[in-house]
Amino acid sequence: MLQVRDHLSRLSHSLKPQQGLAAALDSLHASGLSGLPVLDDKQQLVGFLSEQDCIPSLLTGTYHCDTRTQVQDMMSKTPLSIGPDESILDLARQMTGAKPRIYPVVEQGKVIGIISRRQVMQALNQQLKGCQQT
Repeated sequence: MLQVRDHLSRLSHSLKPQQGLAAALDSLHASGLSGLPVLDDKQQLVGFLSEQDCIPSLLTGTYHCDTRTQVQDMMSKTPLSIGPDESILDLARQMTGAKPRIYPVVEQGKVIGIISRRQVMQALNQQLKGCQQT
């Protein structure tokens, strides 16, 4: 069975709820991802911030030179996540309805990694190529 655990990326970047907008954007840029999980001090998932979430605050903040916006003001407070032992096929089905490109992978309450739509597609493509060889 194709499992999320075998295709996830270890978490190298995350955000904190009290982090400012400029610092959050720097982290997003450094990660090379379009969104990052927001973690509390215990490494538990409390939100998710995407580039799209940032645009309205960037417009307002830039126009008014307002630097007070924090991640917690912009993040999704009910992020979708997945467990490492879940099936890639189930996640792919979920991705056909839900639109996030990146899902935090949570094990025992802590974020251990992320899995992107691209990684899901690559896993399914590898499986498909295996079918052609039989």
